[in-house]
Amino acid sequence: MSNTRMNYFEAEDVLHVTLSDESEANSVEISPNITAELNDAGELIGIEILHASAFIRDVILESTQGKLLNLATPGAVST
Repeated sequence: MSNTRMNYFEAEDVLHVTLSDESEANSVEISPNITAELNDAGELIGIEILHASAFIRDVILESTQGKLLNLATPGAVST
């Protein structure tokens, strides 16, 4: 059974993804506002995203715009 779960803290605008119930031994900032949480063995056990609503919005907009621009490219094939 998977231990993966997500919690969104609206007041703080933080999204936390838990991959394991293990204790956090270390963390690494992998990009601004995104932190990887690691166990004693250096394995990923969680991810924390600050300013989550803006991050999700931007990722979706970027992905959607990329797909729309690709569809508008001459010679693009739609499926």
